[in-house]
Amino acid sequence: MLKLPSRHDRQASDRRLGTRLTLAVALVALFAVPFILLLVFVVSSFTPLNDLDESVARSLHIRALAEPRYTHFLSVATEVLGPNVWRALVVAAALWLWYRGARRLAVWAVVTITVSGLLNLAVKGIVDRARPVLPDPVATAPGASFPSGHAMAAATGVCVLVLLLLPSLRSTAVRVAAWIVAAAVAIFVAYTRVALGVHWLSDVTAGLTLGVVVVAGTVAGFESWRREEGRRPVEPHKEGVEPERSEEMF
Repeated sequence: MLKLPSRHDRQASDRRLGTRLTLAVALVALFAVPFILLLVFVVSSFTPLNDLDESVARSLHIRALAEPRYTHFLSVATEVLGPNVWRALVVAAALWLWYRGARRLAVWAVVTITVSGLLNLAVKGIVDRARPVLPDPVATAPGASFPSGHAMAAATGVCVLVLLLLPSLRSTAVRVAAWIVAAAVAIFVAYTRVALGVHWLSDVTAGLTLGVVVVAGTVAGFESWRREEGRRPVEPHKEGVEPERSEEMF
């Protein structure tokens, strides 16, 4: 006769999941080579990187000043696709998953977007990089510059949402298209921040990179937990984080 797991067993399993999610994020973030290289270059004021940042900033600022309508469009877009919007979308998806019984999947989504935001604030505080100072600025933003919170939130948000949707997308072509659209949206958000003169190119590159790293870390933790529970191994970037549950949600 099949023995169902007790409440104590389920709670212990949930605690292991939380621990794995936390450790995976820490480890992946620690060994995220591209981000670490950018961090080192920024902290050490690496001249080639600074020159590239300043060159891109000047070029995009000239266009922003020359095309007010274009600049207004970017200003609206950067707010519509701001960090709070991505957080709200992920939390809304998590609430739906919770309501439909996919509670561990909901926890994964909320943990991922939360860790992303907290990690962004922590790195900003440690690096404390100044934002660009340009003549006749077209936009302003508070706080430190590295890494970009908008870019990081967008990268995290689109990755989480696509991973939740993947099980409902039957065609490989549609799944690939979903990732392409997600990447385009995140890159566009990053572009708006540089074009408006509130971030350096290296800021948004670091934000995109670190956002993906956070998602990769929590996905790795979740998949490790799934395998420990005896569930079949999956390829999350193709099937989603927990396809056997999330495919029932949509």
